Amino acid sequence: MLKFGNNLLFLQRNCIKTLFMGVTFDNQEQRFVFDFEHDGVEDIISLMGDGYQVEAFGRCFYYGYEFSEQVDGNVRTAFIKHVKFSENLQNNPDLTQFVKKAVDNLNRRINLYDYDLVVMPESSSKVNQYMLRYIYRFAQPSLHKMELVKSLPSSISFDMDAYEKQYLDDVLENGRPRYTEAQKNDVKQSINKMMDLIHQKDYFTIAKDVKKSRFRPYMMSFLRFANKEDEELCASIRKQNVLVIDDVTTSGSTLNEILRTLRILNEDNEITIFSLIGRRDLMAEAI
Repeated sequence: MLKFGNNLLFLQRNCIKTLFMGVTFDNQEQRFVFDFEHDGVEDIISLMGDGYQVEAFGRCFYYGYEFSEQVDGNVRTAFIKHVKFSENLQNNPDLTQFVKKAVDNLNRRINLYDYDLVVMPESSSKVNQYMLRYIYRFAQPSLHKMELVKSLPSSISFDMDAYEKQYLDDVLENGRPRYTEAQKNDVKQSINKMMDLIHQKDYFTIAKDVKKSRFRPYMMSFLRFANKEDEELCASIRKQNVLVIDDVTTSGSTLNEILRTLRILNEDNEITIFSLIGRRDLMAEAI
């Protein structure tokens, strides 16, 4: 077995949790081992308890699992792929129980029966669809679902103003600008060239490349309503509870884009966000 983290860290977490769940990585057999009854010092990822609700994106944000701080990056990436791209998710009892455990915990905290609309992004992963089906077991029969789909790359834009404010206008400790005007112009030209290439490709071809780019949080308008009926439904739901779900939160740009799309129509709804696997440091940055 590979060991990650330290005893003190996990003992502190176990004092907070009301539920138990952990996953370890068997290095010899190169597979993930799920334990739905216990936490352990070898866990690479663990179920979050009541102490892990945070405010992020201007909304109440919950997430089901968090990786150990010491987990190897290759193992983390492999596990995310294992969860998101399992060919037969419904026929995999470990993964389905993994999802159910997190949704059960969420329901104990927010009561899914009180929600009127579930929104999720289009994804090649089957996890969101499975989460949605399981959520229906808790929610009222009139619960509506909505999937925001990927826009054509030609409609994707870049928020240059936000990028310039956060990065290009940065100053050194002595108050001098970090970048010269010439350097700024070079960066802007590179971004414009990148956007030209994006506009010429299909969405799924560019998704993996953009995902790892520092420019990802500034990509705008890459989600849209699937049809006019969904848009009208969202516009008609006022002062009600909306649950946004996603499988894995890394950069947070997808969640930001979902909120931007929903808020174009109205500002009245109470929105809660749930991600199956999240990052606490990302939440801190998003506050």
